[in-house]
Amino acid sequence: MTDPFPVLDLRDAAGSEETRAEFLNRLRKAIHEVGFFQLVGHGVEDSDDMLELARQFFALPEADRLALNILDSPLFRGYSELGREHTKGIPDQRQQLDIGPEQPTRTSAPGDPAYRCLIGPNEWPKAMPELRPAIESWITRLTDLSHRLLRLMLESLDAPAGFLDDVVDPDPQIHLKLLHYPGPTRTSEDDGSGQGTGIHNDLGLLTLLVQDDNGGLQVAVEEDQFIDVPVIPGAFVVNLGELLEVATRGYVRATLHRVVRPAPGVNRYSIPFFYNPRLDATMQPLPSPYVEGAGGVIDVADNPLFALYGDNVMKGLVRSFPDIVARHHPNLAAAAKSTSA
Repeated sequence: MTDPFPVLDLRDAAGSEETRAEFLNRLRKAIHEVGFFQLVGHGVEDSDDMLELARQFFALPEADRLALNILDSPLFRGYSELGREHTKGIPDQRQQLDIGPEQPTRTSAPGDPAYRCLIGPNEWPKAMPELRPAIESWITRLTDLSHRLLRLMLESLDAPAGFLDDVVDPDPQIHLKLLHYPGPTRTSEDDGSGQGTGIHNDLGLLTLLVQDDNGGLQVAVEEDQFIDVPVIPGAFVVNLGELLEVATRGYVRATLHRVVRPAPGVNRYSIPFFYNPRLDATMQPLPSPYVEGAGGVIDVADNPLFALYGDNVMKGLVRSFPDIVARHHPNLAAAAKSTSA
């Protein structure tokens, strides 16, 4: 692997026939060899403004942030304190604001699948009214960008560009997080693990991440060999999810990654945007010559995937937010215990 995090310029996809072909070739290599790349030339120019809004949100008085306490949300939306979300059972040392698709409140009906509880409105801070329109505009533009990028990925694999349109249209299950990783302020706050976010794969289709100058994102380019992702101002770090890996029989990689907690006194801010299938959608193997010859991953070891995307989301939330599950969805907690027994 000569270039673990290639920088791709999206403007090349609209260039000459030769330029576009070279772009698609580099894109295919990036998603096959490491599953991460950096995207520039995407036309979304206000990432610094969004990071500044994240800083302002996490600088609000604690009472204003806790007014959006995710513990009070059966939709798993709102503000999380340090250690609230877990990765593989270990608390992550980050604060966050979770935002999903903005939809009307709905009442559960008998027989509803569990994932229907994720449909509803977000929690917005009264003390920062400018945050909602900024995030909603960002979500709209990143949804469009993600869909365009997904179609280009399929084209790079010699698959029909629109093959997954029915999986995401008309309501992709998007998910945005504002993240704050504070460095420990005293020795007693440092558990020695260095974990900001633990080692994991993303679940769905693709992720776009904007990160500040402090870095901290690390990717396993080889087994147990993590390297830092360079910070490129204005670039999105793009990586792929497990469902796309399985749909390509492992030709496309959903690569393990983590975030290292900053040093004492350092604050890291980032904004990941997750672009995923509809909750009620199922994935199909991609019709691609690269996929047909791959013969690799058809499921995820020790973490089998369900047919419906919504069921996979709920499985992840049960593991990541045990306190919310216990408070609002005890039936899910009981089911998870019986499954693991």
